[in-house]
Amino acid sequence: MPSVITLNERQRTKLMAFLRTCKGIYVGNEEKTLRFLTAILWLVRSDAQWELIPASYGNWNSIYKRYARWCDRGIFAQMHPHFAADPDCECLLLDSTIIRAHPCAAGAPVEASEKAEQALGRSRGGFSTKIHIVVDALGNPLDFVLTAGQAHDVTQGPTLLKGRQADYVIADKGYDADAFIEIIDAMGAIPVIPARKNWTEPRHYDVHLYKERHLVECFINKIKWYRRIFSRFDKLAKRFLGFLAFVATLIWLR
Repeated sequence: MPSVITLNERQRTKLMAFLRTCKGIYVGNEEKTLRFLTAILWLVRSDAQWELIPASYGNWNSIYKRYARWCDRGIFAQMHPHFAADPDCECLLLDSTIIRAHPCAAGAPVEASEKAEQALGRSRGGFSTKIHIVVDALGNPLDFVLTAGQAHDVTQGPTLLKGRQADYVIADKGYDADAFIEIIDAMGAIPVIPARKNWTEPRHYDVHLYKERHLVECFINKIKWYRRIFSRFDKLAKRFLGFLAFVATLIWLR
């Protein structure tokens, strides 16, 4: 991990411009707001406990409470779509990745929601969360859905494509389902999805275009350099999604 973690000038300028338009939060002191965002960047890169945030960023408990408020008010949920407003939708690429959950991620307060709603479950890899992802033709993130680790990839395909238009939809054979192919056809796109091996008459797909699927794999690799996403420590799904949305925003603002 770099000895100094900071936001670049473009990121600072764009983020502050966005935050000034958000209702329900105070960002009048630009220096303190940027210090808070840098603290969140340090945390998401290091995967340290909140108590270990360096004192130079401020009081760790104040940083945690501010982060929690922003998650509850949907600031990070608004942030990513705001900067992903001009995607290259020649093709959409779908995939998912398993995130191992630390034991401390268990035990969300009952009043917050039931366990199933916190996107935690058990897959072959153990206690885990699954991130379902759609990226544009340049590999930039467009949307995410969290589910329990055992959820099948194709179950979230319709949600990721809802309201979107593209010429092609590229995904691996895990998304090979008649109902999902019909959804792609209905949106006027061409599915580039290989058939499962049990098909007696495999569907034709563009083998060369399918190679572009590496873009979504590369994006998954990028987010897993952020240790707080590589492993899940958060009890609440919206806290974990806040980190994910923040990292996705930084990727758009590179």
